[in-house]
Amino acid sequence: MARNKYPEETVRRILDVAEELFMTKGYDHTTMSDIVEGLGGLTKGAVYHHFKSKEDIFEAVFERANKPVLERSDAILADCSLSGLEKLRALDRASSEGPAADMWHAMQPSSDPIQNARILAREYADVLETAHCYVEPIIREGVEDGTISAKHPREAAEALLLLANLWMVPLFNPIPADDPAAYQRRAETFLTITHALGIDLVDWESLDPARMGHVASEQAWTDWQWLAKESGAGARATQDESVPIAGCTEEKQPQDGGGNRA
Repeated sequence: MARNKYPEETVRRILDVAEELFMTKGYDHTTMSDIVEGLGGLTKGAVYHHFKSKEDIFEAVFERANKPVLERSDAILADCSLSGLEKLRALDRASSEGPAADMWHAMQPSSDPIQNARILAREYADVLETAHCYVEPIIREGVEDGTISAKHPREAAEALLLLANLWMVPLFNPIPADDPAAYQRRAETFLTITHALGIDLVDWESLDPARMGHVASEQAWTDWQWLAKESGAGARATQDESVPIAGCTEEKQPQDGGGNRA
C-alpha cells in the first residue's frame, strides 16, 4: 500500500521502464506485461490504474521527453534578436537534439505503422498543432524580414513538419532492410522540397556533420552538401534595410533569402 501514497513516483517509474523498453525492443515488441515485469513489485492493476493502454504510456513517455523542446521553442519564438530563418533553424536544432530526438532515433521502426493508427493519428494532430503555433508564425516573420520566401506560410509550415515528423521518421515510415540508401534519398528530396517552398532550413556553413551521423554516411553528407549548393540552398543571406517585426520591440535587419527569391 505504501506505493499508492506516491502516485507521481509510480508514474515516473512506469515511464522510465517503458521508455527503456520502447528504445531497446521497439514499440511493436513491447507488451504491457514487459512493462509490469520491468517494474518489479508493481502489479498490472497498479499500472492500469494510471494508464489504460500501452498507447497511453507511449504518449506520456513522448510528452515527457518533448517538454524541454517545447520550453526551448517558446523561448525561440519570443527572441526578437533572431530573423525568421534563424528562428526556424534554431527550432530545427532544438527538436533534433535532446531526449525526444534520442528516443525517436533509437526506437526500432514499426513493422506496420498502420496497425498503430492511434499513435499515427496523435502524431499527425501534434504536427499540425506545432506547425500552426510555432512554425507558421516564424515563417511569417521570415517572409516579413526577407529571410524566407514562402508564398503560403501556413501550408508551408504544415508541409515542412508533416515531412520532417512523419515521412522522415522510420518509426512511421520504415526504411526497407534491403535498401538502406532510401533514407538518403528521402533527405535529398526533403531538402529539394523545402528549398522549393522558399525555406533553406539547413545552415550548411555552420552545421556540424556529426549531427547527421545517425542517418548518413560520409558520402551521403558530401552528396547533401552538393545538392544544397546546386539548388542554391545554403547560400549566405546578406543584410538589408531594417524592418520591424510584429510582437518585437527591436528592429530587425532583413536578409536576402539567397537562392529563394525569384
